[in-house]
Amino acid sequence: MNDWRKHAAALAEKVTHPQSRWRDAVAGTPRHLFVPRWWWKEPTGPVLADGSADPDLWMRVAYSDMTVLTRIGALHADHAHPDDHPEGLPTSSATLPSLTLQMYRHLRPAEGMDILDVGTGSGYGAALLAHRFGNERVTTIDVDPYLTKAAAERLAAAGAAPRTLTADVMEPLPGQWDRIVCTVSLPRIPPTLLAALRTGGRLVTNIADTCLIIGIEKTEDGGAVGRVERDWAGFMTTRHGDDYPPGRAERFADLRNQEGEEVSTGRYPVLKVMEAWDLWTMLELTVPGIAHRHEEGPDGQQTAYMVHADGSWARAEAHRTDPPTVHQGGPRRLWSELERVRHKLNTEGGLGLYGSRVRVEPDGVCRIERGEWVATIE
Repeated sequence: MNDWRKHAAALAEKVTHPQSRWRDAVAGTPRHLFVPRWWWKEPTGPVLADGSADPDLWMRVAYSDMTVLTRIGALHADHAHPDDHPEGLPTSSATLPSLTLQMYRHLRPAEGMDILDVGTGSGYGAALLAHRFGNERVTTIDVDPYLTKAAAERLAAAGAAPRTLTADVMEPLPGQWDRIVCTVSLPRIPPTLLAALRTGGRLVTNIADTCLIIGIEKTEDGGAVGRVERDWAGFMTTRHGDDYPPGRAERFADLRNQEGEEVSTGRYPVLKVMEAWDLWTMLELTVPGIAHRHEEGPDGQQTAYMVHADGSWARAEAHRTDPPTVHQGGPRRLWSELERVRHKLNTEGGLGLYGSRVRVEPDGVCRIERGEWVATIE
């Protein structure tokens, strides 16, 4: 591994410009130490990879601008066996470096500021912050005690020693900081996080189940004001235990042949909602909590499913771009809600999300406003 520096230098050249103050941090941080083992996502399921078994591959993966998945469900790659194939959602990773730096740039940190990194994960992001601002200025937290333990050991091996704590952002935090950056998605802005931000300090986070990055500054009343950044991102959502609670995914299979209470022909073609980030985001702000699934057959037959915790559901089926047959049930018509958002996009040319004003009350209620449009995240 003696040649890791040439790989780190190549990564720095790829993700920073020559005058970037982050270039030395990327070039001087041994990312491979933070991802000794990882999960490959294959069509048949996750496959374990061990860097020590293939050092050349390890260097290519560690110093690529890609997210390296380290934990699925409750199983970390560090503890896995080659024949393990965990099910569930990703629960930890080393975020792709360009996105990590993107969040740090929105943070606008400066020398002498105390910085809180929420979502330690592999520890690589904390290493970048410590390299640039000093160990004594950086605190990194994660809800998972194994992640913080492993990160502290790997940070030490990389020559870094920021303060590393096991903590839940939904609970009171031990300190106050000038800058707080979240490389996990927050379902809301918890009052505990506002309390940990000094007046005039800046918080940057992605809102869960959206592509929105919000940057806000704390005000004298204990709330915060700011904007939706003219940028987008997506992260794993915060959790409170070993894994996320059971979701609504099991309902999708039940909906394959279910007859809708209302059956109609859709106005727009079937699409992968979660890959149409602006649509997905506006729909989430309009009807929070919809789970999505998309299936496509070899003949071009497409099916989109939507499920909500209140019992609402929708299934839209069509061949390629043909108008879909839409089945809907429950108290709300989810596909109709989606079509309203799509109609707004088509008629107005945009959804007006980026640059919107943000106001967060001291109790964490967040309002996003643009003109007469208001969305509330509670």
